[in-house]
Amino acid sequence: MIEQIVQWDKELLVALNGSSSLFLDGIMLTITETSTWVPLFACLLFAVIRNNKWRGSLLIIFMVALLVTLCDQFASGFCKPYFHRLRPSQEPELAEVIDLVCGYRGSLYGFISSHASNTFGVAVFFMLLFRSRKATPLLLLYACLSSYSRIYLGVHYPLDILMGALWGVFCAVAVYGLYSWVDRRFSLSATPHTSHYTATGYRHTDFIPLLCIFPLIFIYIIIRAAMFAASS
Repeated sequence: MIEQIVQWDKELLVALNGSSSLFLDGIMLTITETSTWVPLFACLLFAVIRNNKWRGSLLIIFMVALLVTLCDQFASGFCKPYFHRLRPSQEPELAEVIDLVCGYRGSLYGFISSHASNTFGVAVFFMLLFRSRKATPLLLLYACLSSYSRIYLGVHYPLDILMGALWGVFCAVAVYGLYSWVDRRFSLSATPHTSHYTATGYRHTDFIPLLCIFPLIFIYIIIRAAMFAASS
């Protein structure tokens, strides 16, 4: 059964990996870079600071740091050295089958994906924190695009991504539960109950920068991709 799952995983990778388009290669290379999403993180921080006391903001920042540490260290510090599953880009039998972009191969082992773990962990934590209909789809889009880019680039199998995402979601729920307990215990944040706020006390208008920054991020991605295609 495990062998069959591994075979399906490889077949799905081949179906989802790469393309013959230099433009798409450039898009995925840009999407996979953490620096591309810095403006998104800045908007999340803005919403946190605007809607919390300073102690509450510090608590959230600490919880996000804890979350990323749990996601990343379990994936990279435990799973990859324990399971020793080669990345597809490092598999000799897949060398002639998958597409690699600019020779990018990543490190030796890939199960589970720390990229998927981190992105889904952060996305789900802020989805729970904000409970915003505006922010939720954008955060999911960020996590899904970032994770898929790893399959496109040939550095992760779909199963690496799936298990990494599940671990990230688990950590996000656990850390958010810890945050909620501490927040209630010490009354670090107020929760206004009006139509101008989400259920967790965040102003709807404070997500406008997030809505505005996403089109700018995609414009940046497209420009970078066009430059990559023109120079290749």
